[in-house]
Amino acid sequence: MAGDDAETVVKLVSSDNEVFEVERGVATISALVSNVLEDVSEDETTIPIPNVEARILCKVIEYCRYHYQLQSNPQSEDDVDKWNKEFVRVDKPTLFSLILAANYLDIQSLLDLTCKSVADMIKGRSAEQIRAEFGIENDFTPEEEEEIRRENAW
Repeated sequence: MAGDDAETVVKLVSSDNEVFEVERGVATISALVSNVLEDVSEDETTIPIPNVEARILCKVIEYCRYHYQLQSNPQSEDDVDKWNKEFVRVDKPTLFSLILAANYLDIQSLLDLTCKSVADMIKGRSAEQIRAEFGIENDFTPEEEEEIRRENAW
């Protein structure tokens, strides 16, 4: 069946109605797509992805295609890590959209990669630096902030 997966094409339709033709094996890296394909007839190969816009779905497919091809063409862990780091080198809105897409499509490895990228952005930073980095408004009064600091001192 692995040979069939490489040849069978699945059509993924983004929220903005762009159609992507993707090899079945690549598409089924998504647990959501895999589950949908299990539940429909063999000739039903068009799957709407209503929560993901085309530009993000294109990036997700790029990720899935690369990782699918690793099964038949293994690379060193260093090369894969390098590719992954380059893949998540995107602007913040794209990164956050990738997180949402990975979560919706149930692609755990992509979700882990994108969340780690955000974690790396905040590692070692103060609350004020994190707020500035992500444009988060501080809605605590100075008294509330001091109380939270006392409660969570370690």
